[in-house]
Amino acid sequence: MSTKYIFITGGVVSSLGKGITSASLGRLLVERGLKVTILKFDPYINVDPGTMSPFQHGEVYVTDDGAETDLDLGHYERFIDRSLSQMNNVTTGRIYQSVITKERRGEYLGSTVQVIPHITDEIKAAIKRLAPDHDVVITEVGGTVGDIESLPFLEAIRQFRQEVGRDHTLFIHVTLVPYVAASGETKTKPTQHSVRELMEIGIQPDLLVCRSEHELSEPIKRKIALFCNVDFGCVIENRDVPTIYQVPLLLHEQGLDRQVCAKLELDVKEPDLRPWAAMVQRILEPGQRVHIAIVGKYTDLTDSYTSIREALVHGGIANDAGVDLTWVPSDELTDQRAAGRLLAGYDGLLVPGGFGIRGVEGMVEAIQWARENRLPFFGICLGMQTAIIEFGRNVCQLPETNSSEFAAECENPVISLMNSQRDVENLGGTMRLGAYPCRLRPASRVAQIYGTDQVSERHRHRYEVNNSYRDLLAEYGLRCTGLSPDGSLVEMVELPEHPWFIGCQFHPELRSRPTRPHPLFASFIKASLEHQRAARHAAALADTHA
Repeated sequence: MSTKYIFITGGVVSSLGKGITSASLGRLLVERGLKVTILKFDPYINVDPGTMSPFQHGEVYVTDDGAETDLDLGHYERFIDRSLSQMNNVTTGRIYQSVITKERRGEYLGSTVQVIPHITDEIKAAIKRLAPDHDVVITEVGGTVGDIESLPFLEAIRQFRQEVGRDHTLFIHVTLVPYVAASGETKTKPTQHSVRELMEIGIQPDLLVCRSEHELSEPIKRKIALFCNVDFGCVIENRDVPTIYQVPLLLHEQGLDRQVCAKLELDVKEPDLRPWAAMVQRILEPGQRVHIAIVGKYTDLTDSYTSIREALVHGGIANDAGVDLTWVPSDELTDQRAAGRLLAGYDGLLVPGGFGIRGVEGMVEAIQWARENRLPFFGICLGMQTAIIEFGRNVCQLPETNSSEFAAECENPVISLMNSQRDVENLGGTMRLGAYPCRLRPASRVAQIYGTDQVSERHRHRYEVNNSYRDLLAEYGLRCTGLSPDGSLVEMVELPEHPWFIGCQFHPELRSRPTRPHPLFASFIKASLEHQRAARHAAALADTHA
């Protein structure tokens, strides 16, 4: 079967959920037995988002091959349950970098290098590279129709249809149908204008996915179909739902995957969505609830921690528990009194990754409180490093304990720059990135959680545990229970005497799926539930004796 290509664009406003729509359609097609991959075009000039602030871009999602990519790739992987790669995220910067490199090599000798055809040809080549071994390539074009930055991508996909044929391509436009509360009306005009602008570029959408707060009536759908030149059955409603994992079910009810298969002439089986629906039901109606505090640097924009948020939801699925998250800015924890005031009443503490000194001391205060009060603690990347700083200061009693990232001349740098990073000059794409193996100590808690002594996890860091302090940390009770295969890098630490105190240098959230929760997150939520039950039991005993 020839590869089919689906292009998803967005209009009216940004943040409409093109990524969730792409991922959901991908899931529906996977359930129909197709081999699916998803490509994200980002119109910014950065080569990748690796050097961008989380407050501007949100999370940087790292793939197995070490690509720093858009957070939408995380949604793609979680929904279609496939590992993606560098080829699945292409930016304007990467396209221009490739074209300019070719021009310098002399590949365009005699030609004036222009947006058309050279830039658009490079964009089309990026789409075609994903065709081998896949039945369907879904491409999400970032940005909003009308933006200057995305015009070359839109022109490229217009040309692409002309080259591969209408039977092999499909255009889906995600748009907004707002509800005006003052008049009590649903307005279709923004959608009409967005489609008209797309048509001016030369692209006629085959299907419309209409984002809305409320259900769209049949007259509204017919009006949209009439003015946007699509069939009535190709106007798909995508209203707000409690969980993103409900979206594939909603789109299937609306007939999105049926329309896609019909238009692309895909003769495939009907999807069996019962396991997925059962998973969604566990999210919507859990048997219990657990409360987790996340103390981090970028809590004002929770998209900075998208994969952690979703991995905690997955951990809840594994334990039939709803997970309630509270985002606590780390710079609010100024001392132990503030830590106790902000963390008391929670069932678990998670400290995620980050870069730079701001807020680190607050993380240290939070971890000390969790350690001393036996609150389940999960430290990821910087979270593990700050746990080691806290342990060095307050348990080992080392003076001036810190990371050389934050205090280059400190007396006891328990965290230091990796040897491989000492001569690095460029910041983009030069960290320890991608999947690396980790050897677990037999019979350790982490080995019991994983059920194996060898794992592979994704990394994104420059600093690592200083090996000079490993023996001292172990002497005081902090075990290094996960190491690189050659034993040179500390990957995981744990406190065996604590109910649940684990830190990891890697990012396990990037490997978690709603259908396959990551074992560390499942175990963390389980421990948090046990802490909750113990706290309630203690409170009940106290009331009895009062």
